[in-house]
Amino acid sequence: MNASPPSRAQQIPVIVLAGFLGSGKTTLLNHLLRHRAGNRIGVIVNDFGSIEIDAMTVSGQVGSTVSLGGGCLCCAVDASELDTYLETLTRPSARLDVIVIEASGLAEPQELVRMLLASDNPHILYGGLVEVVDAAEFGATRRRHPEIDRHLAVADLVVLNKTDRAGDGEQARIREAVAATGSVAAVVPATYGRVDPELLFDPALRPDGEEKARQLTFEDLYLEERAREAGEEHAEHLHTAYESVDFTSDVPMDPRRLMEFLDSRPGGLYRIKGYVDFGAGDADHAYGVHAVGRFLRFAPRPWARGEQRLTRLVLIGSGIDAQALRKELEGCRTPGEPGRETAQDAAHERSMWGVLRYVHRPGDDDA
Repeated sequence: MNASPPSRAQQIPVIVLAGFLGSGKTTLLNHLLRHRAGNRIGVIVNDFGSIEIDAMTVSGQVGSTVSLGGGCLCCAVDASELDTYLETLTRPSARLDVIVIEASGLAEPQELVRMLLASDNPHILYGGLVEVVDAAEFGATRRRHPEIDRHLAVADLVVLNKTDRAGDGEQARIREAVAATGSVAAVVPATYGRVDPELLFDPALRPDGEEKARQLTFEDLYLEERAREAGEEHAEHLHTAYESVDFTSDVPMDPRRLMEFLDSRPGGLYRIKGYVDFGAGDADHAYGVHAVGRFLRFAPRPWARGEQRLTRLVLIGSGIDAQALRKELEGCRTPGEPGRETAQDAAHERSMWGVLRYVHRPGDDDA
């Protein structure tokens, strides 16, 4: 369920993809490019050789930007060029839906995150830090690169890759090691970098904003044929690695209660997206909400004429309790009947102050 179809004027999420050599980071990136569900992806890497360009049909090359099949773009950069290429990739003419930065060779991942949060580019939105871990070689990697604990501590999503080569006991020890860093990141298992793209970005957006039946594209047919040839029709159930919770309410949400929920959201809850109706708190606007890991942003927009005033949220994570989350959200609703004005409206409006702290304004510094 998509809460609302975004326009090209909205901000483009930028995802930082990190992981030490051999973790499977590039394999995951190539998987996303092949299973992008119609999304146009911008990729920023420091070496074209790591992306299997030939397999995706290069349609042209200008400077250090390569156009990939299906409208995706790839830029080879160093850290000093990052802002320049983000400016290029966020131009309306690029028509991108998401940008992925491969952190290897550019900078420490947390430095890239700081750069993104402090960027003056009004067209980007932080999309999360994804750390890819080789489950089979975690101990050896940790001995060679003790800084991996620092990376895990700030990650929003940890992809435990190569789980086909690591037993349940080893995977449990890695999860304990991740938790010991203080991380509350969602941890999802994977083999060959195969994660569901919906974990990282929204599925292809339909004209009416809904996931309805559509005609298969050449990309769909190609992927289905490849799966049949490999005998994988039922081998990859990528959605089983995470849970998705839908929540809809025709009763406005209480700003203070919702902020308490968002401030204390449980570990493993990776993404929250959708729109919130705060009722008397701000009767003129719906509030788009975008949360990834610890990052939170609200974006108010005017209600459209005749639009049904609903709160619609999607929560995505791993190891989360769907029933408990729905119950908590139900407890965030405003007491009383929908649309009824009460003597508490002034207090309700004051309680919006907590929400407004997370509304971005030009010149704000999120670092």
